[in-house]
Amino acid sequence: MLLYRDHAVVVRQHKLGEADRIVTLLTSHHGLVRAVAKGVRRTKSKFGARLEPFAYIDVQLHPGRNLDTVTQVHTVEAFAADIVDDYGRYTTACAVLETAERLAGEERAPAPRLHALTASALRAIAAKQRPHELILDSFLLRAMGFSGWAPALAECARCATPGAHRAFHVGAGGAVCVHCRPPGATVPAAGVIELLVALRRGEWDFVETTTDSVRKQASGLVAAHLQWHLERQLRTLPLVERSQAAQRPDRAAAGQAG
Repeated sequence: MLLYRDHAVVVRQHKLGEADRIVTLLTSHHGLVRAVAKGVRRTKSKFGARLEPFAYIDVQLHPGRNLDTVTQVHTVEAFAADIVDDYGRYTTACAVLETAERLAGEERAPAPRLHALTASALRAIAAKQRPHELILDSFLLRAMGFSGWAPALAECARCATPGAHRAFHVGAGGAVCVHCRPPGATVPAAGVIELLVALRRGEWDFVETTTDSVRKQASGLVAAHLQWHLERQLRTLPLVERSQAAQRPDRAAAGQAG
């Protein structure tokens, strides 16, 4: 079978035998690909360090029945050095990779927009120019949009009535009007729905004017909506939430304490 090349984000890896690793790649044209990297755990390996998670690579692969084989690797962008030295950025980047793998679907199903979005999110986290938890929420909202799971924000999730509806219900699919509001719907604080819209559109000038309390509520809604549709909890999201709380206390709570 012919070799093929692709750009890929290294999602994760695990050991195989004494010297090999299996790497999971999110590629531009072939979706999720699992491949064997032979001999990369040896000290003389030519490309072992290039296959670490968070790397963005140009990779050549030999197709196999169950697993492909990595034959060449070139680094396109190395994000790891600017991510792993900070707990908040590291856990956020892990959540990006875990979500991308879950939303990519079946192996080898092309997901070019998700691939590009994942690389952009890692690039933004490594750049350290915006709060990492906001980059994650923007990524999650856009990634869910690619999967057909985007929450309704500018219209009622049930009747499609346009407007800035106050209530939000994960099971209903997002914002709901007063007529469709089911039991258990939450009413976020003013500005939360607007923040979700801005994060999905990438309107960072508005995002950066929001308060910590509004950001925290928005993050909670995004995480709940994603995990409802995945029907499972992501392992990394609770770590990001604890990291966020530790790094940036909620202003409203701080005011009450004072």
